[in-house]
Amino acid sequence: MKVIGITMGDAAGISPEITLKAFEAEEIRQTPLVIFGCYETFIKQNEAMQITQKELVKIEHISDADFTSGQIHIIDVPLESPSTLEIGKVQAQAGAGAYRCIEKATEYALRGEITAIATAPLNKEALHLGGYHYAGHTELLAELTGTKDFAMVLYTDRLRVIHATTHISLRKMLDTLNPQRQQTVVRIAEDFLARIGEEGAPIAIAGINPHAGESGLFGSEEIEVINPTVKNLQAQGSNVFGAIPPDTVFLQAYEGKYAMVVAQYHDQGHIPLKLMGFHDGVNITAGLPFIRTSADHGTAFDIAGKNIAKCDSILESIRLAIKLAG
Repeated sequence: MKVIGITMGDAAGISPEITLKAFEAEEIRQTPLVIFGCYETFIKQNEAMQITQKELVKIEHISDADFTSGQIHIIDVPLESPSTLEIGKVQAQAGAGAYRCIEKATEYALRGEITAIATAPLNKEALHLGGYHYAGHTELLAELTGTKDFAMVLYTDRLRVIHATTHISLRKMLDTLNPQRQQTVVRIAEDFLARIGEEGAPIAIAGINPHAGESGLFGSEEIEVINPTVKNLQAQGSNVFGAIPPDTVFLQAYEGKYAMVVAQYHDQGHIPLKLMGFHDGVNITAGLPFIRTSADHGTAFDIAGKNIAKCDSILESIRLAIKLAG
């Protein structure tokens, strides 16, 4: 049986109430799900409990869960003073609690007790206040699992982007650009596409020079690293193309020409998606020994503190985790 874990974010992200409201969806109700979060905090969300019409049951082991009972199961990750939490406020204990939820869920995933994790957004400032360094979800999960070959994927129905680097700038990326990493990311992209039923679909590798290829104005990075890597991958049977000018490749992918774009650095992949509506998308860490999806933090943070938050983002994350888990 494939079990999906859901982690509670900090108080500046998706609240327990929103996480519970996701259980209103019929396909979620029929999926084996376990929440990792503070039991006491969830119990206080009376409105969500009334909406879901389900009992929240605290368990210590996945084997204790009765997924046919209609209950909502939670692995308790206690907080010192949960009554002091305020949704929309950046607090140290909220950040520390969110980290411990991820940590606990990862332990279960590495033991094979859960197949995938749908994570609520994390707030960098709150985690730092709680005493944890946080560069990003991708780096955090890689560190907790000891995984070296991993990649961040940004996913929407119309556009998918995988990053050759993690949360670093263009300047730093130029020092890390190499054929081995490019090939690794393409392999991870191919595995991801196969998981969603698009095995062998075309992958585009974005160049760095905004005008490269349109008039032969390739930069040294395209000439020395990206283009030779593409030719090598093609010789091995990969359906990959590039380097393609970044100011055109995202539009081509959006129009359906490519199933995935390999972005060379963080902002190169994020900015086009934000402009094209990534508030409807999901973050994924690919290459881990389990599946990790995350609700888009842009949506959650923008509305959580205004008391108008919706469960759409976390719901989409859970749906994708279920799909990728197979």
